[in-house]
Amino acid sequence: MEKKLKVGIVGCGKISGIYFENCRTYPVLEVAACADLNVSRAQASAEQYGVPKAYSVSELLADPEIDIVINLTIPAAHAEVCLAALEAGKHVYVEKPLAVTREEGKAILAKAQEKGRLVGSAPDTFLGGGIQTCIKLIDDGWIGTPVAASAFMIGRGHEHWHPDPEFYYAKGGGPMFDMGPYYLTALVAMLGPIRRVTGSAKISYPERTILSQPKFGQVIPVETPTHVAGVIDFHGGAIGTIITSFDAFGGADVPRIEIYGSQGTLSVPDPNTFGGPVRLRRYDSKEWAEIPLTHGYTENSRGLGVLDLAYAVKNGRANRAGGELAYHVLEAMHGFHDASEEGRHYVMESSCERPAPMPLDLVKGVLD
Repeated sequence: MEKKLKVGIVGCGKISGIYFENCRTYPVLEVAACADLNVSRAQASAEQYGVPKAYSVSELLADPEIDIVINLTIPAAHAEVCLAALEAGKHVYVEKPLAVTREEGKAILAKAQEKGRLVGSAPDTFLGGGIQTCIKLIDDGWIGTPVAASAFMIGRGHEHWHPDPEFYYAKGGGPMFDMGPYYLTALVAMLGPIRRVTGSAKISYPERTILSQPKFGQVIPVETPTHVAGVIDFHGGAIGTIITSFDAFGGADVPRIEIYGSQGTLSVPDPNTFGGPVRLRRYDSKEWAEIPLTHGYTENSRGLGVLDLAYAVKNGRANRAGGELAYHVLEAMHGFHDASEEGRHYVMESSCERPAPMPLDLVKGVLD
């Protein structure tokens, strides 16, 4: 029987459920422990999902049996927990973003290199059947040479529905850092790394009033831009535009992502999901055609990046949702803000390899 890598989940909040559910179904993974600042919450998750151990964060990090730590803490704690896990000799996979600051992101990558461990980071949605189908269509030449891209994430803000929306308007929040990782990661997976960015960013409303329960009526001061319009120059030559906003109700039929090529246009599905639909319009057609998905993992497969990391550990290869990709996206997000504040293009210091496409015809839970 193939040896399993033992996983410890740190942070047993709302998003942890899908990680518990999916990771326990993968043959090469064993969810062996979980931890939370609130140990009773960890104990409740352990009971619900059949996890053998539930204890404090420090106890999980000190457990010599844990091979991979899944870091599901709040963004402000991402770097601290990642660095502690790496220092303890664990591989680590962290929810998006990799870290809040570029300095923290660099420290995580440096510690991983020092310790000879791998770092992975959400989002892993680009590994799903929807965007992998788009990658195959691009690579097979269905739209010719990519020349441009557009991306739109326009919504009215988390105070309308989220029970604790304050973070989204504090420094380190905002629409770019909340949703930008999904869009930028998908764009890099399809078009390759970014050369430079520029943009305009603003705080449209200096205060927000919470309209959801249990904090209805509470006023939130806004500390970070809530509307960001950016331009992206890719190393491959394509030029992208992106809007992320918490300031509007959205437009009619605005695409999530489109890729424009010399021979056609590709409509890309929501990068916050794993499935479709994928639509293609070639130069010689007036109609859009929906393309059958070529790859699996079209359901909610959060944790797929952890599975890929496990195979990377076992087989000595790079993981697709890797630390260098996550840092590249983190730098670009800061770059939009910097460009707006300083009135200039921001030239990227980092780069990354375009992630290897997923193989076709995978058996569920097996990647290599």
